[in-house]
Amino acid sequence: MIVIAEPVEMQRLALAWRTEGARIAVVPTMGALHEGHRSLIRIARARADRVVVTLFVNPAQFGPGEDFERYPRSFERDRAVCETDGADVLFAPSAAAMYTPDHSTWVEETVLSRGLCGARRPGHFRGVATVVVKLFMLTQPHVAVFGEKDAQQLRVIRRVVRDLNLPVEIIPGPTVREPDGLAMSSRNAYLSGEERRQAVALRRALDEAERRFAAGQRDVTALRTAIAETIRKLAPAATVDYIEIVDNDTLEPLTQVDRAALVAIAVRFPSARLIDNTVLRPEPVC
Repeated sequence: MIVIAEPVEMQRLALAWRTEGARIAVVPTMGALHEGHRSLIRIARARADRVVVTLFVNPAQFGPGEDFERYPRSFERDRAVCETDGADVLFAPSAAAMYTPDHSTWVEETVLSRGLCGARRPGHFRGVATVVVKLFMLTQPHVAVFGEKDAQQLRVIRRVVRDLNLPVEIIPGPTVREPDGLAMSSRNAYLSGEERRQAVALRRALDEAERRFAAGQRDVTALRTAIAETIRKLAPAATVDYIEIVDNDTLEPLTQVDRAALVAIAVRFPSARLIDNTVLRPEPVC
């Protein structure tokens, strides 16, 4: 496996691969790799001749007061993971290499990014969309793999690819969970022991919504109330940031689950903000 830090070097290699007819897959990450990331690398490995894992803690997607400085960084461990799981390149540029001092060009999706995390983190998805397009230009992928845990991000990136006619297939990777159901996240490392025990409430709340939906509940207010009550009961240390039930494609709010619906939640513990989601799908009417 090759480690590359310079964007021009990465682009030169990717273009050479394309000239040779190789199929390229990219897995964009911010490092602190866990089993969820590893599952994405394995998906990429099965879909391509060459796999690039990018490791870049992107300053453009962090707002004031967020955790950019303390975001987990474990380069040597991440390099070992990438090599073990079959990456051909670990692309790990510096912020200075990715953004010149007078950088002034941004990519902004303006519809799918408005609600959910976008409403709470102004500028976040502008930073995400910009860096992803830059990474696509540098790694020249045929396919890119993103995790379903970051549901809004996945939909925003799909929209950017569609609207800008980028020749990249976006492949979703299923959420990978701890044995107790907590979605794997690099930010889980922030949690204290008690917060970690309470964090399972996110999955339990989604389970409760799924149970009530399976029993026939379609009213969004009732489902949101059930989710909130479960979190309040199981995670007293947490504050709900949002509980939203929206159209699975457009992310528009729903009042009734009469189509595929994304149930998205964000919860703040004293040490970390966590997100999770599930999709409710009504049976088709014959």
